[in-house]
Amino acid sequence: MKHKNKSIHSEKFIFPRTGHVLKNRTVLAAMTNKQSYSDGTLSEVELKWLLRRAKGGFGIITTAAAHVSKEGQGWDGEIGIFSDSHISNLKKLTSEVKKTGSLIFLQLFHGGMRSPQKITGKKPISSSKNKTQESYDGMTKSASKKEINQIIKDFSDAAERCVKAGFDGVELHGAHGYLLSQFLGNKTNRRSDEWGGTIQGRSKIIIDIFKAIKKNVPDSFIVGIRISPEIKDIGITLRDSFSLIKSLSQNRIDFIHVSCWDIYARSIEFQENPNTLTEWIIKNIKDLPTIITTGNIWSSIDALNSLKQGADLFGVAKVAIAYPDWANKISLKNYNPPKGPFTALQLQKVDLGDVFIDYMRLWKGFIKNES
Repeated sequence: MKHKNKSIHSEKFIFPRTGHVLKNRTVLAAMTNKQSYSDGTLSEVELKWLLRRAKGGFGIITTAAAHVSKEGQGWDGEIGIFSDSHISNLKKLTSEVKKTGSLIFLQLFHGGMRSPQKITGKKPISSSKNKTQESYDGMTKSASKKEINQIIKDFSDAAERCVKAGFDGVELHGAHGYLLSQFLGNKTNRRSDEWGGTIQGRSKIIIDIFKAIKKNVPDSFIVGIRISPEIKDIGITLRDSFSLIKSLSQNRIDFIHVSCWDIYARSIEFQENPNTLTEWIIKNIKDLPTIITTGNIWSSIDALNSLKQGADLFGVAKVAIAYPDWANKISLKNYNPPKGPFTALQLQKVDLGDVFIDYMRLWKGFIKNES
């Protein structure tokens, strides 16, 4: 299909398996914002932040990463989905977002070796015994088979809570070096049992989580995954990602969210090849599910280029922080809003809480120095 600039926003999209209709091809990607309560309950401030972007026209709203177990928490202020007590406030969110015509997904998360012991009170767990700055003794523990099965159950139980809370679907967080990535990586996963070794073994936990979720949610519930196609430090290669995607596609996953950091970047492994990561996937795998691509998309030209690369939907994070109406404006010819820096007052006016604003100060050049 050829995409014309004028149709980027207005062009609807239908999820093939479930029939869910998106009003456009824009996705608010999951973003850490640290605005939830200490027990993992969604706060009114975080609800307001997400709802403002839904009103701004995004086809899909994705929550920040939500930990599926207490031991999987990655940072302060993270949403939780490990207890039924979280459902009530999440129902408020889904109810309000659906009034705007957007779909809403929750991102299921476990930090693994990046779950600080000072937050969880427990030694971080990973695919193997790995070095980590988040443990008091500098090492993780290697997950036992019993613990792996519990993790699978935690993800499945969390997805069931999402159904009860009114979400349209979930996104497994298999990107950015967190637990599921740690199992995929051949450097972080050095197991010799069925959960390690070949890429089939290293991806087994993801496939089993997906299958467990599918057994316990309605057939109409959307289930997808966000992946990093390559992470050199932990040993995720593009070829391994192809294998994972093929397995997930055969199991009828609804979408693959390709986390590129920059949609124009080339493969780490094949720098001489001009293909982007999204193009590598599109050109090398048949019978793909819905493909979302994300990474450094800011303007209408970037959005159009993501579709030209073969993606079905395009996700944004940073630009949606400053411009909540970005999805409604992306169909404008040559829309390219200023990149900042922004004042704290500007961000307050678009419904960022003080905690989120303070967190964004870590992004170099995003907030003006007001000292």
